[in-house]
Amino acid sequence: MKKAFPGYILLLMAVSIFFTSCQDGNKKGKLFIIGGGEISSSVIDKMITTSGIDKGGYAVILPMSSEEPDTAAYYTRLDFTGRGVENVYGLSFKKGEVFPQSRIDSIREAKMVFISGGDQSKFMAIIKGSDIQKAIHDAFDKGSLICGTSAGAALMSKKMITGNELKYPDNDGVFKTIEAGNIETIEGLGMLENVIIDQHFIKRKRLNRLISVIIENPEYQCVGIDESTAILVEGERASVYGDNQVVVLHNKSPEKKEMSGLLGVKEIKLSVYLPGESFKLNKN
Repeated sequence: MKKAFPGYILLLMAVSIFFTSCQDGNKKGKLFIIGGGEISSSVIDKMITTSGIDKGGYAVILPMSSEEPDTAAYYTRLDFTGRGVENVYGLSFKKGEVFPQSRIDSIREAKMVFISGGDQSKFMAIIKGSDIQKAIHDAFDKGSLICGTSAGAALMSKKMITGNELKYPDNDGVFKTIEAGNIETIEGLGMLENVIIDQHFIKRKRLNRLISVIIENPEYQCVGIDESTAILVEGERASVYGDNQVVVLHNKSPEKKEMSGLLGVKEIKLSVYLPGESFKLNKN
């Protein structure tokens, strides 16, 4: 029996690795995360070809982040119909309503799911813990492309930036300081477990915001995507598309310092990626 024991342990390890590999292998989908603003033609074309909706199947637009969901769905659809892709449909839900199974299945079976801009907290208030959230993940697991722009980009994170400053609620998104307990985060859609996404990043000068976030969340990788720019996430690899840059932050010194509410840290690695370049994401 003593001689067999090491072999038994090795067998258990092999079985564990096998099942982990199978679970990871089921994650076949891709993410297309856009920093907001005007979506460039090259980014739209890349979404079409990556999802394959020009060859068959269909895409759904989820516009619930917007104050005017029907308008958001209409104009998003024009980006695709203008290229001859007609099989794109708006699908909106309201908080508190009963979600028909047929509409949930429409999300689950879509080859592409596109989440429009607006208010990411509004979107999560509608779908958190619901069959809609599960259907988006199911579509991804089956190989679909999950896209989001602006608020739809922030939503991709499990830990999501809301856009609110807790200490300075009247600052209107200026983010003048790097302070403890100022940047509000809540639970997002969770397509990315260990990566926090920020959007409109360079255009709206949000570096202070993301530095605050990475100091207080050193276990995460923070990715700031500028307007008219996107990352295509395939497994652990993110590739940059569009017109501008993507900024990536890693906290190399997780021991933060705090003095009179101000945050300090010794070493943050900052990288700026150009269109055509790629980088590795934190493993989910």
